[in-house]
Amino acid sequence: MNIQENISLLPFNTFGIDKNARFFAVATSTEEVKQLLQKSKEMNVPLFILGGGSNILLTKNLEALVIKMEIKGFELIRENENEVFLKVGAGESWHDLVKFCIQNNWAGVENLSLIPGTVGASPMQNIGAYGVEIKEVFDHLEAVDRDTLEIRSFSTEECKFGYRESVFKNDLKEQFVITHVVFRLLKSPRINTDYGAINQILKEKGIDSPTIKDISDAVIEIRRSKLPDPALIGNAGSFFKNPTVPVSTFEKIKSDYPNVPGFPNEDGVKIPAAWLIEQTGWKGKRFGNIGVHQFQPLVLVNYGGGDGYEIKELSKKIQESVLAQFEILLHPEVNFL
Repeated sequence: MNIQENISLLPFNTFGIDKNARFFAVATSTEEVKQLLQKSKEMNVPLFILGGGSNILLTKNLEALVIKMEIKGFELIRENENEVFLKVGAGESWHDLVKFCIQNNWAGVENLSLIPGTVGASPMQNIGAYGVEIKEVFDHLEAVDRDTLEIRSFSTEECKFGYRESVFKNDLKEQFVITHVVFRLLKSPRINTDYGAINQILKEKGIDSPTIKDISDAVIEIRRSKLPDPALIGNAGSFFKNPTVPVSTFEKIKSDYPNVPGFPNEDGVKIPAAWLIEQTGWKGKRFGNIGVHQFQPLVLVNYGGGDGYEIKELSKKIQESVLAQFEILLHPEVNFL
């Protein structure tokens, strides 16, 4: 267990923000997590768990012990006639998990291809894309209690999944460290092509009976066409959640904007945040080293040398514009630090 001091977090966040961690260590096992939790108490410093760094915005140096989660491994723990239960280390890349499942013809996560970040962060955010959320393939997770150092298991119900939400972002925020996640995957695929863009690509390729690999390839093609590569331009993907508004609010907006896209759900109508941001004129705007992506207004970017605080302030201005024009408050997906 090696604890370093004053380490730049530039390589560890997809926004490419250069801020320092007062202390930094890597955890490759549950036991190392426990040791570092204990060490943080002895040092009397706050703790921050870092996964892939794809959902954070660093606005200042972190006066904390930053633990980079590197617990790896795939383990088939049980199976039945229809399902397999796969235990995965929290430090595994999410997309590596998707590729592993496709190689073994285990279905359920193919629509979630190319989402950045780690497996351990996926249930915290209840990640989702193209008609699928993690809660649909989730069985349970293991986490270490930060105070008692005991290992606890959380079921789907106990995680209280919501739209990009879980109990770990609310009631149990900063109380547990997720070390492993167990997924329930299908041996016989249930192909989900509800999103039109997937169907369009499959049609263009002449694929009538798609495999999970075909679905994954289509999703990857869509994501690469819509979202900038963090390796080329700093970003954290979708910056804001898509808001759901009452039907009456949607109808009011539609009277002024007949082409507004809307997707009915049990709570009302979901409106794409990207559409709202574009209507308020932010798409493609650049302010020095930061800005709004020229093709996808839902993505805020760091062109190089940008500061996290500047991006935070830009996000606030976008929120204010959308609120003033549509009376809708956008909520960030990204966590500000």
